[in-house]
Amino acid sequence: MNTVVIAPEQLTRFAADLFTAVGVPTPDARGVAEYLVEADLRGVRSHGVARLPVYLRRLEQGIVKTPPEIKVREAAPAAVHVDGDNGLGFIVARRAMNEAIDRAEAFGVAVAAVFNSNHFGIAANYLQQALDAGLAAMVLTNAPPAMAVWGGKKPLLGTNPIGLAMPGGDSPLMLDMATSTVAKGKIRRAANQGETIPTGWALDEYGQPTTDAAAALRGVVLPLGGAKGSGLALMVDALSGVVSGAAFGGEVGNQNIDFEAPQNVGHFFMVFRPDLFLPAGDFAVRMNELVARIRGCPRADGFEAVLVPGEPEAMAAEIARRDGLVFARKDLDELNGWAGKFGIEMQKFTSVDRAPNSL
Repeated sequence: MNTVVIAPEQLTRFAADLFTAVGVPTPDARGVAEYLVEADLRGVRSHGVARLPVYLRRLEQGIVKTPPEIKVREAAPAAVHVDGDNGLGFIVARRAMNEAIDRAEAFGVAVAAVFNSNHFGIAANYLQQALDAGLAAMVLTNAPPAMAVWGGKKPLLGTNPIGLAMPGGDSPLMLDMATSTVAKGKIRRAANQGETIPTGWALDEYGQPTTDAAAALRGVVLPLGGAKGSGLALMVDALSGVVSGAAFGGEVGNQNIDFEAPQNVGHFFMVFRPDLFLPAGDFAVRMNELVARIRGCPRADGFEAVLVPGEPEAMAAEIARRDGLVFARKDLDELNGWAGKFGIEMQKFTSVDRAPNSL
């Protein structure tokens, strides 16, 4: 097995150095690197450092602006409209969530609509911002066209993820999911690794079910739950794209193939204080009871435990922090190629007979 292991902190420093080399200010470079490595730690390998080469190329060519001059307009006391100035989506989204958090702490609830942004990685990073502030949150973003609307055959919707988080008690709830059967990044990763994909993920360009990842990239990803997933994706596009002034309805740029124009991705954030409705202590007790009831549910055959949303990723991260992150050697060799180009010290990796952790 041609795999290597690397410590998360080593990988974070390496990724930050690469971002700095293409003009990202040091604090932002470190923050974005942490977000990417967090995705890898959580087992979401499709959204981790495997995406670094695309970000570096877009920054190097000036397609993504660094540093952006993010503009925040107060649309109402508890609402902000954020112009990301075509900056890295991670930086723009973090700023927008911070703006929403500040207002929610003052008014109890707040929303932020964002336009002129780019791909922001996993929604979990921004959900965690809200959880750290003791707030419940919803995070939405639209994405490049990859999925047909229900009844159609042309890609018009992105895989438009939905993120929801609820604090309180001993185990916060965190749901971060695509509205498609699977995030397109997982199909792209399978294609890059020469792997097949499960039946039911996608159709090829002729509208036929396929297990060929490359053929799936030329076709469409299937919506989660048929018409239900299509409807959810459409609502995410309306809130993230239409409301904010960003691209929508199939117009979001594809960062992986279009190296000429900005993406103009839209995001939508909502946060609120749970103690608006119940005393904080009562809320925490009730959340603990809810989680206890879920975990106490009798297990179905084939399951080792009944888990709450966010728990599988948290468990994966705990193991990866302890044992290191495993990658296919060629993935990290590609990053070393960028390091050589920028005059950055190349990283040494330890060979290991383990498969990369992935959910």
